Amino acid sequence: MSKNLKVFAPATVANVACGFDVLGFALHSPGDELHITFNDSGTLVLHNETPYELPLSPEKNVTAVALQAMLDALQSRQGFTVTFLSKIMPGSGVGSSAASAAAGVFGANELLGRPFTRRQLVAFAMQGERAASGSAHADNVAPALMGGFTLIRSYTPLDVVPIPSPPVFATVVHPQIEVRTSDSRKILRQEVPIKKAVEQWGNVAGLVAGLFTNDYDLISRSLHDVIVEPVRALLIPEFYVIKQAAIDAGALGCSISGSGPSIFALSSDEATAHKVAQAMRRGFDHVGIENHTFVSPVNKEGVRIKG
Repeated sequence: MSKNLKVFAPATVANVACGFDVLGFALHSPGDELHITFNDSGTLVLHNETPYELPLSPEKNVTAVALQAMLDALQSRQGFTVTFLSKIMPGSGVGSSAASAAAGVFGANELLGRPFTRRQLVAFAMQGERAASGSAHADNVAPALMGGFTLIRSYTPLDVVPIPSPPVFATVVHPQIEVRTSDSRKILRQEVPIKKAVEQWGNVAGLVAGLFTNDYDLISRSLHDVIVEPVRALLIPEFYVIKQAAIDAGALGCSISGSGPSIFALSSDEATAHKVAQAMRRGFDHVGIENHTFVSPVNKEGVRIKG
């Protein structure tokens, strides 16, 4: 049995427009890379080799919190040493904390002989999300662990459903500003008018149906968020300009990735996704906001051992 592993966990897009806290999908890149190994101390020891400042106290680090939840379930006192090698920029809106949590529990599970399935690991990785944002949501950690599109049908009990999909390409643009997930959640309205709720339910159902049936037109019609996006858009300069540019360039739809500030668009082919990237990038360049843009097919594999 291996005593150490290098693990890669991908970035993810959560909410997917209409699916707040229940829909997400995995990207091929960027991602988190870490090295995990057994130690004899019976504790979790953390080292950071990334350019970002990370909490190294096990009580505050998302990877350690998730890993400890898994060890508690196993009633294990096994120690691990985790070294963070590369990192998604924190606060970028593409599942930075989720990738860290997913990589940690996946790596430890592999070293321990796979006592849990990937789906079972979601519950432990969620505890890392709770440490990061105050909410144990799964719409990032589920696709990070399982790959592809995932639906969180229920949180109590936890019920994660993989969703098949046709070829879909994501364009993501990350303006170089930070929006903290905890802050972004605080501004959301606690009550929703029933008319808006019904419209949102229809879009969620339509998006899932479109993915199952390979219906790009239905996917496009359903990629609309009438509840969360209008509030969070206020935190992202030029959001609606960028969104319209993506649609005009041929995207199926465009919305905020997770809590922002990244913006994602979905396209049915790679060539269109690159055209969309150019259009979105120009929108931020025009107002002098530095940004990083990338195109990725949906990652069907999720977290993996890196050779």
